[in-house]
Amino acid sequence: MSNFSVASSGDLTPDEPGGPAALGRLLTESAGGDEQSFARLYDLVSSRVYGLVRRVVRDPAQSEEVSQEVFLDIWRHAARFDPAKGSPLAWILTIAHRKAVDRVRSAESARGRDEVYGVTNLDVAHDSTAEAAVQKLDAEHVHQALDTLTEAQRRALELAYIAGYTHTEVASMLGIPLGTAKTRIRDGLIRLRDTMGVTS
Repeated sequence: MSNFSVASSGDLTPDEPGGPAALGRLLTESAGGDEQSFARLYDLVSSRVYGLVRRVVRDPAQSEEVSQEVFLDIWRHAARFDPAKGSPLAWILTIAHRKAVDRVRSAESARGRDEVYGVTNLDVAHDSTAEAAVQKLDAEHVHQALDTLTEAQRRALELAYIAGYTHTEVASMLGIPLGTAKTRIRDGLIRLRDTMGVTS
């Protein structure tokens, strides 16, 4: 773990070695202290973890540091994974996203930056509510507004509008139907708009 490198794993599907069943088994074995299983888990998901972290943190060196922290956290807390609450990949990427956001918030505080990170380079299309909110409000107001959302809405919005994933990818990572993901994102945006006082 001392020399962080990014493996090339591609998209993971249920029928592949890196699918949910295999990742769940590797997490369980890692929780029992199996270093080989943890190394295999790392090989399968490290590129996905680094990719998500890089989208949020941007800086390559810091992204590597955060990714290392993510895998240390996974190693220490693999026993906390509960398959009843979501897929293994969703659990892993949630840890990655939270640590990446923590790093950005820490950097924002240190540098006194007043901007919403990540939104200028997203590949996904924004609706008028999201664009107006980003343009009108600074990072502090956005964070306060996000705190008014339900946990489900906040996770879906963070993945879609901060990490830059499509609705389909959000649904896959959260282990929910596409329609449910779209509903959470839509309802979250409406609540953000109302909280921020943005008119569409």
